Amino acid sequence: MSRYALSRCALSRCARSRYARFAASLLLLVFSGAHARGDAAPDAATRKLAFDMFKQLVEINTTDSVGNTTTAAKAMAQRLLDAGFAPQDMVVAGPNERKGNLVVRYHGEGKLKPVLLICHLDVVEARREDWTTDPFQFVEKDGYVYGRGTQDVKVGDAILIATLIRFRREGYVPDRDLIVALTADEEGGTSNGVDWLLKNRRELIDAEYVLNPDSGGVDSENGKVVDVQLGATEKLYADYLIVATNSGGHSSLPRPDNAIYELGAALERLRATPFPFELNAVTRAYFERDAALEPKDVAADMRALTGSTLDVQAAERLSRDARFNSTLRTTCVPTRLDAGHANNALPQRAQALVNCRIFPGHSKEEIRRDLVRVVADPQLKVLYVANDGSHNEVAPEDKSPAPPPIRADVLRALDRVSAHMWHGVPVIAEMETGASDSIYTNAAGMPSYGVSGVAIDRDDVRAHGRDERLRLTSFYAGLDFYARVLRVLTTSK
Repeated sequence: MSRYALSRCALSRCARSRYARFAASLLLLVFSGAHARGDAAPDAATRKLAFDMFKQLVEINTTDSVGNTTTAAKAMAQRLLDAGFAPQDMVVAGPNERKGNLVVRYHGEGKLKPVLLICHLDVVEARREDWTTDPFQFVEKDGYVYGRGTQDVKVGDAILIATLIRFRREGYVPDRDLIVALTADEEGGTSNGVDWLLKNRRELIDAEYVLNPDSGGVDSENGKVVDVQLGATEKLYADYLIVATNSGGHSSLPRPDNAIYELGAALERLRATPFPFELNAVTRAYFERDAALEPKDVAADMRALTGSTLDVQAAERLSRDARFNSTLRTTCVPTRLDAGHANNALPQRAQALVNCRIFPGHSKEEIRRDLVRVVADPQLKVLYVANDGSHNEVAPEDKSPAPPPIRADVLRALDRVSAHMWHGVPVIAEMETGASDSIYTNAAGMPSYGVSGVAIDRDDVRAHGRDERLRLTSFYAGLDFYARVLRVLTTSK
């Protein structure tokens, strides 16, 4: 119909009515098609289910000291059973009664090898006296939910299980199986769940590649999304103990070689001697792409890093921001102190736990030797703290695995979903400056990528900290995001 004919038709009330009915039918058709393809946002039932599971998980204490991941794993298994999943499609298993892991398989057409999604159930210790709310009570206020694990990373656990239940209810059949593993001891302890599954039940989780909501992420400012990050590589985690000892004595006769003084001097040397700046292919690309989002002076320094030689002055300026500092070098920081045995006695022993996040390419033993040089005191010992809690004079020589090639299909899925949800914000590959369970799956030959759709304000990162919280709107957006990404990745073309 020509524009002229249409305009004449529009003069007729009857024609307007027919046109309105046609438009409404078209919209209904588009909406119905979108819903059938899974392009619709999660419905009210899915949102409520996800919220209820999020609350349930936060209120189950899964700390290493007194918590129990088995309780959380069984709670999520029951949610799946209640939704109609077959008992034979899930397993709760682990090395002991407190460190259980849940593995559930969602069956697809089997055209391709499965995708594995890993997310840990355990959380960092939290003291009630440090928080304004109970860290193990799910508190909703002012548009946020508070509780240990709201950012790291029970939000991911709830989203993954809710997504599987939604897929089953909608009858979605992916072109390959989806495996979800909710695991123990990512935050510490002696029974890392991903490592245990790989060594003892590899057949449950063997996959072509891995997505990990505990890495990557979505950056926002005042709730507005500014970028989506794909975790493409990560640092190596290691703990060390710096120990000062002497014979002690009566506190009325103080001595200059007080163990606390000696330890304090060593920690001051550590603070004043940062590790050298480094770049790799992932972090170089990160600074190149992130420069477009930063203020002019910061962007200029980022671009200066990407030349043939590293611009040290630009790196120095950028390192004043903790985010960029941790991306540019190995970091080692004291996190725990212990000294003395009586109020009226000179300490016979003082020690500091130093937590390091090691830039890829360096081993734990190499960093231990670096710490020995920085401490520069033969009377002090630098010991490696193994996963079993033992203290060793030599650390392992293992290094972070080489980053896997970024899969084009994963990057396309993130681009497509991000463009739909946040209208063209960039997707940027990044190096995880913490550490995650991806180190185990990468080392096992399963390329692993950090993918999380949960937005957190850059100035409100409270993981491992006091009053951990998450915007409720971010939770629901992350729920929407993961379903969309998985459908894009597992719908046959």
